[in-house]
Amino acid sequence: MDVSHVDYKAYAKVNLSIDVIGERADGYHEVRMIMQSINLYDVLKFDKIDDGIKIFCMNPYVPRDEKNTVYKALDLLKEKYSIPWGMEVEIKKSIPVAAGLAGGSSDAASAIVAANDIWNLNMDHKDMMEAAKAVGADVPFCIKGGTALAEGIGEKITRLASIEGIYMVVAKPAVSVSTKDIYRNLKLDEIVARPDIDKIVQNIQAGNVKYIANHMVNVLETVTVRRYPVIGEIKGIIMQSGALGSLMSGSGPAVFGIFENHGYAEKCYDRLRDYLKEVYVVRTIGPKLR
Repeated sequence: MDVSHVDYKAYAKVNLSIDVIGERADGYHEVRMIMQSINLYDVLKFDKIDDGIKIFCMNPYVPRDEKNTVYKALDLLKEKYSIPWGMEVEIKKSIPVAAGLAGGSSDAASAIVAANDIWNLNMDHKDMMEAAKAVGADVPFCIKGGTALAEGIGEKITRLASIEGIYMVVAKPAVSVSTKDIYRNLKLDEIVARPDIDKIVQNIQAGNVKYIANHMVNVLETVTVRRYPVIGEIKGIIMQSGALGSLMSGSGPAVFGIFENHGYAEKCYDRLRDYLKEVYVVRTIGPKLR
């Protein structure tokens, strides 16, 4: 049966820890990080059209051209598979833009899955992961989401036991962070505290949330927090509000805290809303089979 329209939810992620191992010859950095999907999502509507790629979005910070990850993903597949048709995409943004929450990467992952359905590409999971890798380092994780260890530049994904239903508060201060700039200014020899990724993985497999929360480390904070002290201030408020642990996600500036229950999370939300516009109470979710 031919499909001409699909809707997808593109879920945000947080990083339960990030370690940067070294810099590669191609300029990218070798990383080991724990990725976790949360139930904050964008909604994307895809429609098959005669030709071209058209992006619509009310958010003024979202590009509509080849700079958009959705456009990039569709253009890549259109060329690779010599597709004569086009795609019209409406993006309803809820995930903060350029926050370290993989909003753009998750939107791109949805575009890959949608193109497979609408353009009848017959890609298997491996094909979709290859396309995702070509678009961006976080996109392969976002194809399925859930809980995972990401290695290499982020494209080598190892699925972990799902830790669903954990309450978190996510907050984004009103600052813009360039991921490239943060990595460029990261001094690997100056990193003092590193996460024990293997131990965190063991505790994820065992479902030990308190251990995970207490031992989260993001080495990129050494650059971002120094430049934007508000990130450290938000972490402090989250911890004072009863969080089990708090961390910056990705290269920032979004920060999240893990809470024992919804009540504590709501109290933290109320406190942060006095200072910040973009604050969310969320829960962790498992993988979404597509």
